[in-house]
Amino acid sequence: MDVYTSIDDVPVGFGPSAVAIGKFDGVHSGHREVIGELMAVASARQLVPTAVTFDRNPLSLLRPESCPAPLVSNAQKLDLLEDTGLAATLMLTFDRALADLEPEVFVRSILVDALHARVVIVGSDFRFGAKGAGTIDTLREFGRQWDFEVLLVSDVVVDATGDGPHRASSTWIRTLLSDGRVRDAATLLGYEPSIRSIVVHGAKRGRELGYPTANLAPQIEGFVPRDGVYAAWLTVDGTRYGAAVSIGNNPTFDGVPDKQVEAHVLDEDIDLYDKQVELAFVDYIRPMLKFSGVDELVTYMVQDEVKVRVILGYPEAPPKEFRFSW
Repeated sequence: MDVYTSIDDVPVGFGPSAVAIGKFDGVHSGHREVIGELMAVASARQLVPTAVTFDRNPLSLLRPESCPAPLVSNAQKLDLLEDTGLAATLMLTFDRALADLEPEVFVRSILVDALHARVVIVGSDFRFGAKGAGTIDTLREFGRQWDFEVLLVSDVVVDATGDGPHRASSTWIRTLLSDGRVRDAATLLGYEPSIRSIVVHGAKRGRELGYPTANLAPQIEGFVPRDGVYAAWLTVDGTRYGAAVSIGNNPTFDGVPDKQVEAHVLDEDIDLYDKQVELAFVDYIRPMLKFSGVDELVTYMVQDEVKVRVILGYPEAPPKEFRFSW
């Protein structure tokens, strides 16, 4: 997939294209419905399937007090968009200059002059241009003027989590992740929710307890779910390992940062320091607890590992060697 970060990057003669426009935060099942329609239309009409998205949520500039945390980083978003089969993505910087573009200028400069769009696909709540003045009807008027067709994709409504029908949305997925419901979130996303970061040195308490952990740097890509213990897959250098993951401040010990993410890789002792790892969450095991001491903590860790192994389909754990230094 070709990636452009401004209209100046788009090569002369690009297209003609079929374009889907949106934030695409999480590239979830609703977004995939839009992109699926885009791919079908592009194939039938021999157009270049292209996404137009933004480097941040527009609310971060327009109403920062109401802007939610993103589900994915820009790098994660581009990876997910590429997985859909798109030929190109234009990721625009959402700054004041872009926010203040009049609807006509937005359409002419981006869709017409840069991408040579013949079909534009949007969701039912699409707005564009300064102060959101551009509507679906406005876009259709411009389409008649500049010879592109506007297709509207209805909201995707699903009952995938037992909570009743919901519109597939990034907001709903954030709510599920904030509740630790990573399995339900995966149903809506179409993939396991994941985060990325660099492994850094920690206090090494886990190693002395028989459970060495990879500690993630706080600069994390993706939405970190609720504090607790999870079954997950850890991927590094293209290889995937089963892992038990702890999120939170580990209240049994003093001085642990809030939202510390630690991963214990099953049946492996590998050097992960300074490497980027991805954690894909499979299921929630339990909340973060304060234990009376190390013995009780280890008892729970053993129980956690048994549950993680069952969920991930790993064999029974080999014996652990515990070496307490306090």
